[in-house]
Amino acid sequence: MLLVRLIQERLREEGCVKQGWILDGIPATREQALMIQSLGIVPRHVIALSAPDTVLIERNLGKRIDPQTGEIYHTTFDWPPEPEIQNRLVVPAGISELETAQKLLEHQRNIVRILPLYPKILKVISADQPCVDVFYQALTYVQTNHQSNAPFTPRVLLCGPVGSGKSLQAALLAQKYSLVNVCCGQLLKEAVADKSKYGEVIQPFFEKEMAVPDGIVKKLLCQRLSQLDCLQRGWVLHGFPRDVDQARLLTGRDCTPNRVFFLNVPLDSIIERLTLRRTDPVTGERYHLMYKPPPTMEIQARLLQNPKDSEEQVKLQTDQFYRKCPELEQFYEQAITLNGDQDPYTVFEYLESGIINPLPSKVP
Repeated sequence: MLLVRLIQERLREEGCVKQGWILDGIPATREQALMIQSLGIVPRHVIALSAPDTVLIERNLGKRIDPQTGEIYHTTFDWPPEPEIQNRLVVPAGISELETAQKLLEHQRNIVRILPLYPKILKVISADQPCVDVFYQALTYVQTNHQSNAPFTPRVLLCGPVGSGKSLQAALLAQKYSLVNVCCGQLLKEAVADKSKYGEVIQPFFEKEMAVPDGIVKKLLCQRLSQLDCLQRGWVLHGFPRDVDQARLLTGRDCTPNRVFFLNVPLDSIIERLTLRRTDPVTGERYHLMYKPPPTMEIQARLLQNPKDSEEQVKLQTDQFYRKCPELEQFYEQAITLNGDQDPYTVFEYLESGIINPLPSKVP
């Protein structure tokens, strides 16, 4: 969990936001993959390199390391010409034939459970060929744009109170249907990181911890939703609008959603989800006193709660949403209301049904 959180923080930094990122070595298990999805981390492309075990074992057995520089060499593919370096190379630990075979067996057990989570964005490339060929096949794949496999171009809006699971459902929809995941809050942060013209306007509000005016948010959102990837693949939006006045701003050919879902979760469940969250200030590990309790009393004694997760704050935000919700539901008269107080993958199945099936006709 700590590793996944560290990755999440790294991917939010300016360099990753502006340039993109490549993630290697994780997820190593299905549990890590699901955790990454739940945090809204959705890759556009997934590449799995495959080669026979005999080839991988042979490659691993040939590794040598320079203890002075840390450089890695190979007895067949990358042998240093200098005798001085050759003489000091050592065999790294953990690369014997038995140890390598055990690691491969563990990898194969996990990979067959990970790859099905990325059915529409996965490319398997044979690594048993020259590395230049592998590189160009991978490069060609990541330069492709995926088309949504939905029966039309979805423009999905997810509405719900804090803690209703909008971010998780948006990540799952984005992955399944190759939609662009547009989180309003993240979009504002990206604009500031990019130092765009909107970012320069937004920055002072961030510094003063003030709400960004609706008009600015609307312009930024409509600009994003009218970009080519959103037009081609569709999008799933969450975090805006939160009231009917904001909803009226979100109109236009490319900005109007054609599927709207309200995730309905009772206050008691939201309080249970959010107020019991804790963070270990020593390790950064996150816990939930009910769903993921700390393993020892020592850890429990030092856990801290984010002020935003206090019962008072959660009640305030939830009350604000539900007070404005009736007008918002009336504005989106063809919206579908779902019970969000159940297993997230059950909720996702209902969302899928609402996207794939035609909207019901309103009875006059």
